[in-house]
Amino acid sequence: MSTLIRPSRRWRLVGRFTAALGLAGALTLTGLPGLGIDSAQAATTIKGQRCDDKWLKKQYPSTPSNSGFPAGADPYQQWAGNPKNYNFPLPGKAFDGLKPPTRAEAQQAQSQTVEQWKKQAAASGKPADKAMEIYARFLSTGRPVAEFNNWFDKIYIRNEINNHKGSAFEQRVVKDFNLVGPDWLCEVKVEVRDSNGKLLATRKYDAYNQRLKEFNEFKSNGTHRADQLAADRIIARQPETKDHTFRLVGGKKVPKNTLDKLREFNDELSRERGKPNQVRIFERQYNGIPQTKPIRGYSRYDTWFSPDPNQGTRGPANDRIRDSAPTPEDARRQQGAARKIDTRGTLPRGGPGGIDFSTLELRYVGAPVKGKGMTYSMKADYVPDPDTDPGYGGEATMNLASDSFFTWLALTPDKFWVNLNPDEPDRIMDNTFASTDAGRVLLEADLQMKHDFYKAMDPKADLGKRYWAALPKENGYPCMPGLRNWIEPKPAKVREQDGGIYILDAPLALKSTAQTTVTPGPGEPICTPDAAQTKAAQTVIDSMIVPAVEKTINTAPQYADLRRVYTSRVAAEWIRRQDAAKATDFRKIIDSDDVKQWPLRAPHQNWDKNELFKKYRKIYTEGEFQYEIPANGTVQIYIVGGVDFSKSPKRNISRTEFMLQNPTLDQTTKTSMKADDTSYRDTDTTYLGAGVGGTDDTGGGGDGPAPSPKPTPSKPGGGSTTPAPAPSTPGGGDHGKPTPPAHTPDGNLADTGSTVPVGLIAALAAGLAAVGGALVWWLRRRRTSAG
Repeated sequence: MSTLIRPSRRWRLVGRFTAALGLAGALTLTGLPGLGIDSAQAATTIKGQRCDDKWLKKQYPSTPSNSGFPAGADPYQQWAGNPKNYNFPLPGKAFDGLKPPTRAEAQQAQSQTVEQWKKQAAASGKPADKAMEIYARFLSTGRPVAEFNNWFDKIYIRNEINNHKGSAFEQRVVKDFNLVGPDWLCEVKVEVRDSNGKLLATRKYDAYNQRLKEFNEFKSNGTHRADQLAADRIIARQPETKDHTFRLVGGKKVPKNTLDKLREFNDELSRERGKPNQVRIFERQYNGIPQTKPIRGYSRYDTWFSPDPNQGTRGPANDRIRDSAPTPEDARRQQGAARKIDTRGTLPRGGPGGIDFSTLELRYVGAPVKGKGMTYSMKADYVPDPDTDPGYGGEATMNLASDSFFTWLALTPDKFWVNLNPDEPDRIMDNTFASTDAGRVLLEADLQMKHDFYKAMDPKADLGKRYWAALPKENGYPCMPGLRNWIEPKPAKVREQDGGIYILDAPLALKSTAQTTVTPGPGEPICTPDAAQTKAAQTVIDSMIVPAVEKTINTAPQYADLRRVYTSRVAAEWIRRQDAAKATDFRKIIDSDDVKQWPLRAPHQNWDKNELFKKYRKIYTEGEFQYEIPANGTVQIYIVGGVDFSKSPKRNISRTEFMLQNPTLDQTTKTSMKADDTSYRDTDTTYLGAGVGGTDDTGGGGDGPAPSPKPTPSKPGGGSTTPAPAPSTPGGGDHGKPTPPAHTPDGNLADTGSTVPVGLIAALAAGLAAVGGALVWWLRRRRTSAG
């Protein structure tokens, strides 16, 4: 079919044009964008194919009244409905476990052409033939064999995703917003040529409305390329298209850098044309679900959260982790390379560097099934500006989360303690626990907390100034006792539903109490507080310093590993309970006392608990901070210088509270097991899931037969609360290793006011970690003359 929009020597719609799927979104620019072009001598052509004909394989006689995107006064609009799924084929992903070809395999692959292997694989259906086609395709590039894995992940699979995901997303948008009838063209190519026919710019748009004169760009990840925007600027200033508007339709929350660029473009055109909203942004949340059927022997499986290394796990979480670069420098290089081949905006939001892996935490585990391990989902934040400051280090954080999970399962709970007490160098922590990263993290967090506690008391800051003024006085000088501080969990908010457990919040608390030690601190004692002074000082500490440091522990990046380790502990205890009720694949690990599979990893493989203790004792005896405190007409110099998870209560919230406070989280978590990029509603949070046997081979995109722009409310998921088994108890004996300190803070449960049975979520007889954690403050002084 051919339609003439408007008679013009320079502007014409020419028949039907079908672009190659892998090129959608590509463009060519010659000369400087927007500069040096004589618009009066330039000609612009627009070619395309009817959207309904291309994507629905039928033509609608007229464009329906509800066709198109919402209009409004704000050029940036967000769809209020729940996220929607769509499927796209990704068969090549089943071969992501292929290793670089051996010499024999290379010779076999080169015995036929790529096309011959392709035909043979299609005819036979044998994975071995498909593997040969992939090898032949790689070898035809002339790359060294050592580059095979990088080529497969970054080029072969990326091209397959570009083609299939981009097309599936466009088809989904066409259906959902009724882009049908004669007004709508898809895969539209726009060319700008000078009077001599020289091509100045070419641009491909995903959809074009002939009646509204609007160019539409669909990006499943919500981003917009700088080179495409440069072409938009040229096209917007041509005689035939200077009255046209532009729209970006994003399938994810549009990043700030894209928003800023398009808003600037909108301001430019609005000023020039004297009309508002020349550039619009429409955001509608979608999750793309790749359709891959794993093939044993060809598909890649990872050991993360897998009870059996011969089984392994696979899924979107593992893919995003493996895509993460190890360092910031590597991340920036990788991000630039990925953008170049992402012609259709199908990279997961933010690209390989789009996730802040320092925030990665385990937030859901499914019920373990004998022979199938368990499913899991991780939560993480998106990086604000992945182009200039991409995320990195995903493998290191994932290793810590998974290794800690197995450490909590393998060791009996009587080993979960650390103790930084200057009087007890022989009771720092259990030796086996010290051989794991979980133990290292807890002991390092203990020392870090001491530093942050000192820092919060700095009188140069407002809080510290008010703190010293509020302390009780002895002979005119502020007086406080020695202290023991430790970190312990507040009630973890969880929801047991859908056969698994959602870890909604796992906050930590800072506790403080007076304590003295034999080991002397620096300087001379300032005071000897009596019981009344000790109580008064503790009240000041609890009301001023403790809340500030507790907030730091729950939010600051220096405690991210501690929070990550704790959420893994909550999940591990839940698995313990499931196994106690019915045997699982984890039974051989639980209480085995064998953590050789999860040792200290690089760069901490040579970490030594005794070296950290020496560092702590040096700080304690010599002081870390010196504070000048004006008092009694003089300036006194005060010299000053730990994690207790012995109670970890669980609050299993009601279904109503869960749905109200976390709408669609159950659906998001389930989707995260399959979708390559699952955002939680319109937040800057993503969920990444995986499981044993692979969870990316299931459907669930839903391709409804009738398009409709109206959102369909999601139905709440099923599930009921089941009373938890009794908490696990510590194993017997420590095999000659150091025993935990005698003091154990109260481990009773907090009253949640819920009728749901509540029990301890973490094996809490001897404590998860750091029962000792002695933080003793020795306040000493050196007299100085009044300033």
